[in-house]
Amino acid sequence: MEKRIMQIRDGVLLQHPYILVFVLVLSFMVMDPFELSPVGGLDFSPVENDIAPYKSVMESWPWDNRSRLGLGNLEFKDEIFGPESLEFDSLGRGPYAGLGDGRVVRWMGQESGWETFALVSRNWSEKQCAQGVDSTTKKQWKMESECGRPLGLRFDTKSGDLYIADAYYGLMVVGPSGGVATPLATHVDGDPILFANDLDIHENGSIFFTDTSKRYNRVNHFFILLEGEATGRLLRYDPSTKTTHVVLEGLAFPNGVQLSKDQSFLLFTETTNCRIMKYFLEGPKSGKTELVVNLPGFPDNVRVNERGEFWVAIDCCRTAAQEVFVRNPWLRSVYFRLPVPMRYLARFAGMRMYTMIALLNDKGDILDVLDDKNGDVMKLVSEVREVNGRLWIGTVAHNHIATLPYEPPLLQQAY
Repeated sequence: MEKRIMQIRDGVLLQHPYILVFVLVLSFMVMDPFELSPVGGLDFSPVENDIAPYKSVMESWPWDNRSRLGLGNLEFKDEIFGPESLEFDSLGRGPYAGLGDGRVVRWMGQESGWETFALVSRNWSEKQCAQGVDSTTKKQWKMESECGRPLGLRFDTKSGDLYIADAYYGLMVVGPSGGVATPLATHVDGDPILFANDLDIHENGSIFFTDTSKRYNRVNHFFILLEGEATGRLLRYDPSTKTTHVVLEGLAFPNGVQLSKDQSFLLFTETTNCRIMKYFLEGPKSGKTELVVNLPGFPDNVRVNERGEFWVAIDCCRTAAQEVFVRNPWLRSVYFRLPVPMRYLARFAGMRMYTMIALLNDKGDILDVLDDKNGDVMKLVSEVREVNGRLWIGTVAHNHIATLPYEPPLLQQAY
């Protein structure tokens, strides 16, 4: 029987040689011997993600039909490069922002402008690291590991110290006067912290922070999404013992982290799985996790406001075409080994990104949604801070900050 099948196969290939050519060409591209594909040279091994079904999420999401985020203002255009996270100190000064060129800067007012507040690397130099508007492009990538890439920022309100999650230098801290930051955590259980991303500070001094992947660093962060790998971790640094502990592991692109106002739990985002998770710190569920909400796009940082509600920044949105790739890892393995630039492969796969931000409570109820479908103000968003009736919106990929006056939903005339 097997011999008969082989004869039929060989006969088909001889009668239709173009099929043989097609098979050979496809096999050649999949093997990618000259590493011409976007994943060339990488051990690219896609897996299926633990992500909610596309249709159920998209049909139940409360969309903003007015694109209210597009009514915001662009601030500091081409003055500030990739302000991923925004922070304000106890005196109300700021914003502070971590930039693509490796600096943490502080806004000093209209007359003085931006000043360098802190550096994450003692090897930082203006000549090597300060690329200006190119700081958010590939031109910066070859210097990032040397210059640093500060992502999450948090002030300790008791000491005035600024804690920094740097993508290459791990968890760091700098005093209230700024300067060169001091590393606190670069390894855990003998493993390097490859991609420190965001953090928050518990009232007992513990610092919870995310390590996005054990396989890929920040420059290669897109491959974490494409592969669907889940080697990320939620970590905790204990300042009294100067030790770092693994809280959770096996996470798919853990990103933003935020403690609740009463410190009884924390939320963290899983970017690959398009969701927000809750980790309980107190009560009968202490040490357990549960789903808070599934999202229509890819979340970055999450931040609490004075009312105890949570803002999440979302790069939007999932598409039907992406759903096919998510459910079929083998297809991703073939498709992304084609010798075609990533921007074209992404476009053909239906990826069209724009900004959405959402406000939710601790139960996952969506209180408000604002988006900017046309990219008038923001095309990629990383964080939302609500301060004194105004939203401050950061971006890891562009050279500006967006602001927007904001009234809570109960005070708005209509939603």
